Amino acid sequence: MPDTQENQRAYPQPKVQQPGLGFPLARIAALFSLASGAVLDLGICRYAGKGQSESGMLRAMWSIFRPGDVLLADRLMCAWTEMVVLKQRGVDCVCRFTSHRKTDFRRGKRLGAGDHIVIWPKPTKPRTVDRAFYDTLPESLMIREVRVRVAQPGFRTETLIVATTLLDADEFTNCDLAQLYRARWNAELDLRSLKQTLQMDALRCKTPELVRKEIWTHILAYNLVRTIIAQAAVKHGIEPRTISFKGAIQTLEAFQPVIAIQCCRNAAFRTQLYQQLLNAIAVHRVADRPDRYEPRQRKRRNKKYDLLMKPRHEVKRRILIGLIAN
Repeated sequence: MPDTQENQRAYPQPKVQQPGLGFPLARIAALFSLASGAVLDLGICRYAGKGQSESGMLRAMWSIFRPGDVLLADRLMCAWTEMVVLKQRGVDCVCRFTSHRKTDFRRGKRLGAGDHIVIWPKPTKPRTVDRAFYDTLPESLMIREVRVRVAQPGFRTETLIVATTLLDADEFTNCDLAQLYRARWNAELDLRSLKQTLQMDALRCKTPELVRKEIWTHILAYNLVRTIIAQAAVKHGIEPRTISFKGAIQTLEAFQPVIAIQCCRNAAFRTQLYQQLLNAIAVHRVADRPDRYEPRQRKRRNKKYDLLMKPRHEVKRRILIGLIAN
């Protein structure tokens, strides 16, 4: 966001950056619907500091979950406290195994090759909750650990372990869990649509209050587009995620002059126009490209400008007195 004193006080820049050279940063955590890609809730906090973490924002959004829901997340959310609290609410978790844990498939209740149920004991010290709440939690949690082998050429990860509270191996096979965790990548694609397609990666407001309004305005626009995509998918009997988000935005922009001109017409005409809009959006289908992979490299080169290593006003003063060639 813009480098103003108000933004710096609310969302300080990283400490490794010198004053006048960095930008205020806000950390966000979003809960996406796996079915439609809509944002169910969003947390905003500072980039760093005590209590400013994605886990902390998740705890603030616990009320959004309902019994029977499943939280699909990466390894950062594979934490004992969060999984226990969600399980008490009737919410199951499917997460990638965190890096600091070790597993031994020779132990626990064996369900198959690379599939077993073990007991995770209660941590000795509370890290993310207060002592009073920590004392109310159970002494252990039953976790199912599943080893997933990725044989697809071009994929960076070859083996990973999925930790889940879905313990029924007959209802949820190891292949089901592997496919479900693979679907977690949709969250990365949804974030890309939100931050790049809707241009939310760099904010423009100069006060924290307006910055938050700007973020929520982007969320509102994003969810409205997702709503129209879902309605088009229902009308044509297809999955919402098979419709292109970028294509839907381009269709809305193409229809905008017609909508603006005909908004004063009667309700029947507006309904007909909306149905035509849904039909046009449903045409923009995402191509079926299974097991697609790309090199993690960039073809486009950065522009050859020197980095700004001093505050802008100091560099401008040095240019004015002739110490630096402009």
